[in-house]
Amino acid sequence: MLANYHTHTYLCHHAYDEPRQYVEQAINNGLKVLGFSDHVPYPFKNGYVSDYHIFVSDSDKYVDIVTSLKKEYKNDIEILLGYEVEYYPKDFERMLNFISQYDYDYLILGQHFTFNEYDGHYVAFNSRDKNVLTQYVNQVCDGIDTGLFSLVAHPDIVNMTCDEKHKIREYTRLCEHAKKNIIPLEINLLGLVARRNYPTDLFWEIAAKVGNEVIISCDAHDAYRVGNKKEYERGLEYAAKFGIKPIDYLNLVKKTTA
Repeated sequence: MLANYHTHTYLCHHAYDEPRQYVEQAINNGLKVLGFSDHVPYPFKNGYVSDYHIFVSDSDKYVDIVTSLKKEYKNDIEILLGYEVEYYPKDFERMLNFISQYDYDYLILGQHFTFNEYDGHYVAFNSRDKNVLTQYVNQVCDGIDTGLFSLVAHPDIVNMTCDEKHKIREYTRLCEHAKKNIIPLEINLLGLVARRNYPTDLFWEIAAKVGNEVIISCDAHDAYRVGNKKEYERGLEYAAKFGIKPIDYLNLVKKTTA
């Protein structure tokens, strides 16, 4: 593994270890690029506070930490400042306006909820309602259409018990839209090694057929996972099952204000 763009910090309230430990582990494992992409602070208009995003009040702290590490380790590894972002229709523009004050390097699209989190479904929880998958794909496609994202993280995260024809139709729609917009899809190592409901074989069979660009990411919530060589090998083996040859680096979309 040469680069990982999906890395969290303790500021999202469900990750562990100090950011410096992530950097040291990345260097030890031979990474050339480490992108921090913690869950973006989301200033919801209705006052809702998400307990798995960076708190708005910690926004400066996150940027200061990553910027400081970027300078300190500039001769050892390229460190990038990014965010993992949900496409929430009611508050997306408000969030963009808020983070535009920071000199971030990239955004990745990581949708976990339908609608706007406070009024939606957490898609990793199993559902028999096929509309959940349809709504998820709608929002991912709408997020892609903003032109702001460099990667779709865990695109197969939806935990769905429904007719396979519906899954095929919706997975294909997502993959074709990503390819049309030249946005890579992520094979998520955290999901793979933790035996979550993703990666999903059916999804990656379709992605291989569509011909999507694919990258393997750690989705690191602790330092141990940053560039872990055994886990990366498992990711390569998983990709090879479908004839997928992952890319090493992302072409990052430049910062754009709302």
